[in-house]
Amino acid sequence: MRRREFIAFLGGAAAWPLAARTQQTAIPMVGFLGTTTPDDFADRVAAFREGLKEAGYVEGQNVVVEYRWPEGNYDRLTTLAADLVRRQVSVIAAVGGEPSPLAAKAATATIPIVFSIGGDPVRLGLVASLNRPGGNITGVNFFQSELGAKRLGLLHDLLPKASAIGMLVNPTFADAETHARDVKETALPLGLQIHVVRARTVDDFDTAFAALAQQKIDALLLANDSFFHGERRKLIALAARYAIPAVYFWRDFPVDGGLMSYSPSLTQAYRQVGIYTGKILNGAKPADLPVVQPTKFEFVINLKTAKTLGLTFPPGLLAIADEVIE
Repeated sequence: MRRREFIAFLGGAAAWPLAARTQQTAIPMVGFLGTTTPDDFADRVAAFREGLKEAGYVEGQNVVVEYRWPEGNYDRLTTLAADLVRRQVSVIAAVGGEPSPLAAKAATATIPIVFSIGGDPVRLGLVASLNRPGGNITGVNFFQSELGAKRLGLLHDLLPKASAIGMLVNPTFADAETHARDVKETALPLGLQIHVVRARTVDDFDTAFAALAQQKIDALLLANDSFFHGERRKLIALAARYAIPAVYFWRDFPVDGGLMSYSPSLTQAYRQVGIYTGKILNGAKPADLPVVQPTKFEFVINLKTAKTLGLTFPPGLLAIADEVIE
């Protein structure tokens, strides 16, 4: 071998370990598939980043996060999930309720998915079991549908003479009808009648509340739905206009003027989504990560709104409240 060729050979050989090291240290990319808007998810994204950091990943330093937002239009999730798959992300955090992980599941059977949902992931076909999910999916289950019974009980405790309860659901939400059925079953032994009205878009809100007023409901239970959360100020305003006491599914509602809410801790849940995402980036398999269930719940009361509605919370309800807004 000639001297010049030998030197060239050495130079190429020397580059091999460097190329290998560069490939090994390539920054991973995570897909974040939400259900509404960045503004609506600001606190949840912050908690997700905290969880990533606990697992050793800081966005912009050693991990890239690609965000996708359907702005409450669940029909767009299929396209957005497919786009993340085309970008070959390492993990998809599919959050904000059932529509997001269902879209991600339909888009890929190989890329790991970490969800946050309110319905039963086994019944939805996302995992084989809570302890051993199997496949490429795991995450956090709020069991929001089951909490509908608890919220109905709180309304009954506040308004023991009430007989007609309205329930607002979004029929495009994957678990809406199951939620409504569960609430109706809970209402029977309490002697309550549930009037279900449906709203797919903001334009449906006025019609839905007019229907509830016509049915002369005593109170309202809002079904779990990310779209409703994103439009919560409009819903709170309508409840105030019709003077309807309402119970909601996240603390943001009473913080923004709603009457009361009962829910798991969003911060805790999204932090866990971030932790699981980081663990998978570190080599863990979704099949081996049990579905996490919430351990912290928040009962929040807005006394100013109660006063406006002419309501007085019984001492027993005030005693169990985690937060009272005055």
